[in-house]
Amino acid sequence: MKTPELTELLNDVKARFASDATGHDYAHTLRVYKSALSLQATEGGDLEVITLASLLHDVDDYKFFKGDNYAQTWLNSHHIPQEVQQKVVKIIAEISFMGSDTKPASTLEGKIVQDADRLDALGAIGIARAFAYGGAKGRVMFDPAIPPVLGMNEKEYKAAEGTTINHFYEKLFLLQDLMNTEEGKRLAKARTDFMKRYLEEFYLEWEEKDLQ
Repeated sequence: MKTPELTELLNDVKARFASDATGHDYAHTLRVYKSALSLQATEGGDLEVITLASLLHDVDDYKFFKGDNYAQTWLNSHHIPQEVQQKVVKIIAEISFMGSDTKPASTLEGKIVQDADRLDALGAIGIARAFAYGGAKGRVMFDPAIPPVLGMNEKEYKAAEGTTINHFYEKLFLLQDLMNTEEGKRLAKARTDFMKRYLEEFYLEWEEKDLQ
């Protein structure tokens, strides 16, 4: 992409997420973009497709938007070649976690962007994003009486409204085994291990609170 076009896309995405407080904000998009570029440097793949898909990957997320086809509209209005548009739209359609119905992306570029997005759901930032999303949606942080629901299909996962801590087991801890690239797998393992240590401390402090 030419620099002016990239700058315009960054500004448009920033405006799209200006009021987000769920952890799916502009900063998230930038981290996914930078991670995707890093993975592309070792894995290869079409840089233009990866750039467009990583920056547009959340602009039509069903959790936040009403189906205005923002990505397709942006691509059309900026005269992106049809072949590139099709690849980008396909990546966006395949990127999300869908419970037991989750499938790996079907192209190298899609695998890279999918890994980049999943990496941002893990580690210290992943923890922060999980609690930000749960708080924004009015979800209970933790309730020992509500166990995680494992093995949900796409429909069940989209309808689920469990606790934030349960989300670690229902999605976040599953991502490590769903990574596509070797570097993605390496980073995902390190970040997942950190999250598991965090939960160990969380449970210890929760038990101390319950004894008082």
